[in-house]
Amino acid sequence: MAEQDFQNALQAWIARKGFVWGTSPEIYGGASGFYDYAPLGKLLKNKVENTIRDTFIQNNFWEMECPIVMPAKVWEASGHLGGFSDPLVRDVKGNVFRADNLIEEHLGKESVTLDGKEVKIDGASIEELLAIIEEYDIKAPNGQPLEPEIKNHNLMMQTTVGLDSVSYNRPETATTTYLPFIRYLSFFRDKLPFGVFQIGKAFRNEISPRQHLLRQREFTQAEGQLFLFKDQKQNYPAFESVKEEKLPLRYFDEKQKKYVNYNFSKGDAVTLEEAIKKKMLKNKAYAWTLALAYKLFINMGIPKEKIRLLQHEPEKRAFYAEDAWDIEIKLNTFGWTEVCGVHDRTDYDLTQHTKFSKKKLDAYNEETKQKETPHVLEIAFGTDRPTYALMDLFYAYDAEKKQDTFNVPKKMAPITAAVFPLVNKKELPEIAQKIYNDLKSAGIMTTYDASGSVGRRYARMDEIGTPYCITVDFDTIEKDDSVTLRDRDSTKQIRIKKDDVVASVKGLLDGSQTI
Repeated sequence: MAEQDFQNALQAWIARKGFVWGTSPEIYGGASGFYDYAPLGKLLKNKVENTIRDTFIQNNFWEMECPIVMPAKVWEASGHLGGFSDPLVRDVKGNVFRADNLIEEHLGKESVTLDGKEVKIDGASIEELLAIIEEYDIKAPNGQPLEPEIKNHNLMMQTTVGLDSVSYNRPETATTTYLPFIRYLSFFRDKLPFGVFQIGKAFRNEISPRQHLLRQREFTQAEGQLFLFKDQKQNYPAFESVKEEKLPLRYFDEKQKKYVNYNFSKGDAVTLEEAIKKKMLKNKAYAWTLALAYKLFINMGIPKEKIRLLQHEPEKRAFYAEDAWDIEIKLNTFGWTEVCGVHDRTDYDLTQHTKFSKKKLDAYNEETKQKETPHVLEIAFGTDRPTYALMDLFYAYDAEKKQDTFNVPKKMAPITAAVFPLVNKKELPEIAQKIYNDLKSAGIMTTYDASGSVGRRYARMDEIGTPYCITVDFDTIEKDDSVTLRDRDSTKQIRIKKDDVVASVKGLLDGSQTI
């Protein structure tokens, strides 16, 4: 299936099967950048967010929830108010576009060669974007020429608190996570390092949001912040647990001024310990944080071969960042797509908020015997992009059966099990309803379906990714109290006792049982 055909089929399936609807509100024509998560999409997103939550908690991060709206001074301190913008370009008819997105869509790639140098379009300077537009003769989608000027468009969404207090909806969760630092010190008994994270809404006034869930004006972010002293970065005990792990790194060699791939497919991936020795990564704490970020996406079920880690070129990093890497996923619809940023933010954030708030945001370092402003290592990403990635990577159309399928990893499936009575006769519906209730009571998301042939019901469940179907038939009441359990991927069917259904489904999910 051609890429555009696949994209059309995927987005039609997403809407038709009840994953995502929109743009929202549909009855009023919709506003770009806003979507409704339909029942199955919300279940899938919940699985993604619960995986994130569990992974962070297992690695000693504590969850926070901070306000969405903050006064202007907060965003002045963080640098967002003056420098959080996207490149805006107009065509000669006055239509407005985001310049980097327009170029990527026109060329169908993420980087170009400019004056003999590879330039990543996302993050290119205004001068570079103008040069690309000129060299590659980029036009608006309607064919109109573009104006020879690009302006920065501030992404902050302004609001008013009370009568006249200018405030802004947060464009990220990170800044609001830093602000209770003094309280953290008390909670963690003045001991660093410590980690906190948030999962919550953020807002960006995008110029012309496209690419479905990948670029919205209202979205959900999950960001983890590790607070530690500068000297703790190199002497970080948790690194020992990950030092032998190999990550698919795309490292920027500053001497050669080019990217070097260390990937699984060629067998040349390096361990994190080797990456430290080769100075690809600057310290052990950052390497551990990078491994944790990678683990988050592996735990969501994203295949290893679809993930790479890309280091920012030095001149493309924020001025305060000691190091920065992106996690990218290779989507069927949009190719390599950034889904997460891992940043060594040094002491920038706490220093800025100390300056603007006039409150000391420092802590006593027992090693150096003095008060210091801690550094922050950040894992920053949205939950919408991995949710979309799961749909993109595991949706398929079976041309032979003329049927949609969704072979998402079973633990991430929106619905885990479906229960069917073979027919609506005798005691079959009553027994099926009892099994359905038992599964639900055990915390297993289950649906009940008594409509149509069993084959059609199986197909309906395959279309939305349900891993296990349980059918109650006449043998259940006439022979041995057994039911049929069908596996989605293999279509294999086995007979199990009806009283063992809950234990069997749990065992299949955790891998302690097989079909």
